[in-house]
Amino acid sequence: MHIVVVGLSHKTAPVEIREKLAIPESRMGEALGRLCSYQGVREGVLLSTCNRVEVYAVVDEIESGYGRIQDFLADAHLSLSSEQLTPHLYWHEGDRALGHLFRVASSLDSMIIGESQILGQIKEAFEVALTNKSTGIILNKVMKKAISVAKRVRTETKISEMAVSVSYAAVELAKKIFSDLTEKTVLLVGAGEMAKLAARHFIASGVRHVRVTTRSPQHAVELANRFGGTAVPFEEFREDMATADIVLVSTGAAHYLVSEDDVQHSVKQRMNRPMFLIDISVPRNIDPAVRHVDNAFLFDIDDLKTRVERNRGERLNEAEKAERMVMDEVGVVRQWLQSLEVTPTIVALRARIDEIKRSEIDKTLGRLAHLSSTERELVEAMASSIVNKLIHNTMVTLKAEVNSSEGAAFVEAARRFFGLGDSSGPNVNGSSSSESKTCHPSHDGIQDAEEVTPRTGSEIPRH
Repeated sequence: MHIVVVGLSHKTAPVEIREKLAIPESRMGEALGRLCSYQGVREGVLLSTCNRVEVYAVVDEIESGYGRIQDFLADAHLSLSSEQLTPHLYWHEGDRALGHLFRVASSLDSMIIGESQILGQIKEAFEVALTNKSTGIILNKVMKKAISVAKRVRTETKISEMAVSVSYAAVELAKKIFSDLTEKTVLLVGAGEMAKLAARHFIASGVRHVRVTTRSPQHAVELANRFGGTAVPFEEFREDMATADIVLVSTGAAHYLVSEDDVQHSVKQRMNRPMFLIDISVPRNIDPAVRHVDNAFLFDIDDLKTRVERNRGERLNEAEKAERMVMDEVGVVRQWLQSLEVTPTIVALRARIDEIKRSEIDKTLGRLAHLSSTERELVEAMASSIVNKLIHNTMVTLKAEVNSSEGAAFVEAARRFFGLGDSSGPNVNGSSSSESKTCHPSHDGIQDAEEVTPRTGSEIPRH
């Protein structure tokens, strides 16, 4: 069997393709059932987000597996033909599939490296697959490992600690000035999109008091209600600044709205308590001379962008560490998968040898009817001894080499030498891998599901 990934993402497909392929939560169970109805698809997990749609599957054969998963994704119910879909798809198998999954879970493949949302989405996808019994021993292990790898990356690197958006950079700087934002007050002057996003980040970081002013009183009231805050008349905001620990200005004014004297006055009223001012307006709305005011800390849009670029570079450095962790963990899973391959081979080899031994002993003893029971036992013991000595080195070698780079080749050779049949990989069902089964209805172990009428998937172009 083989682990494969088939999908598309923000890197390979425009939003008009991604939105057509997206699978809503309400249809996820039905979609998993349909995926598992395809011949040769043993296990499956579906990940559908705004930036990617991916199928993680265990299949009997790689090429036919790719084709059937592509057919599933291009199903008429999803409003896309294979011709429309194929140019945007990517395919991975084996170590590349594992590495891709671990990178996705660790946000190394995200639009914003280090973002935290994707890990939660991976967990949800796995939970849905468990609920719908579409996973088995292999994907259960692999998905749990993906989650643990992502947690390790977050714990052992700083990939998520540095702001890579202007709005969050403002929050990061505020934390450096105030340490704790819990009891701080934010005054929003203007209602630009970046300012609103920054306000949401401030609230998420613990800010409890938001005051809003715009030239439109109604707009100010609406925005204040959205943030659970208070509207301030525009003509009074300069006097109100003294109540604010953080002042964020974002308007379309072509001149300075906040002067050095305004800030000097506010700081004096605040008894010299620190005041953080953020000017994300272009042209600037806060006089740069404010930087000369003691206990006033002013940052403009360029300051924030400089910080973002520096943080982005640092995240990329941390991403390199994360990539090494991913490859280490791929090796761990590879060894586990290889151990699955050797066990049925050893069992099959022992059964084959015992079958041959039994057949030959019965033939021989049938011609030697005059032998006593003791003599018959000696013949059987001799046959067993010869057989055990002949296959001993083979058994030892298989067990020793299973985790080596050539472990799969040794398993393949043993199966061929002893005529053990198909060697396409571990059969966790305990049945012939040529049989067609649905996804496994078991979380912790593997049970055979009902046979379904398979659909024949078309072969996809090699890539």
